[in-house]
Amino acid sequence: MTTAIFAGRTALVTGGSRGIGRAIVRMLAEHGAKVAINYQHNAEAAQEILAQVEACGTEGMVVQADVSQQTEVEQMIAQVRAAFGPVELLVNNAGIASTEGHGEFGFAEWERMFAVNVHGPFLTTWAVKDEMIARRFGRIVNISSLAAWLLKPNMIHYATTKAAVIAFTRQCAQAFAEHNVRINCLAPGLTDTELARSANPGQVAELIASTPLGRMADPAEMASVVRFLLSEESSFVTGQTITACGGRS
Repeated sequence: MTTAIFAGRTALVTGGSRGIGRAIVRMLAEHGAKVAINYQHNAEAAQEILAQVEACGTEGMVVQADVSQQTEVEQMIAQVRAAFGPVELLVNNAGIASTEGHGEFGFAEWERMFAVNVHGPFLTTWAVKDEMIARRFGRIVNISSLAAWLLKPNMIHYATTKAAVIAFTRQCAQAFAEHNVRINCLAPGLTDTELARSANPGQVAELIASTPLGRMADPAEMASVVRFLLSEESSFVTGQTITACGGRS
């Protein structure tokens, strides 16, 4: 029987309808949290995971928002607060990726990558941090990428945003620690998601071959790391990035 370690807690997962986010939503529901599932475009996928949340015997809701837009983020947080109360567990998972050489993208693509992958976590964190600080409780996990550590000549813009997420995590951890608000980061390696396959067309086999464990990760394996970072099992951990990459780093 699963222990309800998040019973009564309000959680929000951005980009929660697919991939790693979907697995995190399911994990939180299995452990008793009330889960708000953010999505931008795929309402059908969001409804599918909402049904799984409710099947776990807990409450869930879907909230549509583009995390790069401040007004939409603030409206999303207001909806969650009205339904479930203040957000106590936040997972900044929403992100975009693409594989393009330096001659194939310009400032518009660079700017959009930063808008979603860096501005998104900032806007969502800033929308919830004051309540967390006032209540002296908050747990935040940002999703970065192994690309933050590696040299990725065909993903310069993406890799740079994911390195920024790690820096953002470290800086916020120092600032929030005295208020019992912990913020950590997960840097996944190759994980079996639509995003990974679309961002690395034709490269998946090569990436698997370079992974010592010899396979892609299952999204649930990433959710288990997030569970640790959100739970009190990691009560003395803040500002850290766990790299779960099958040995590639």
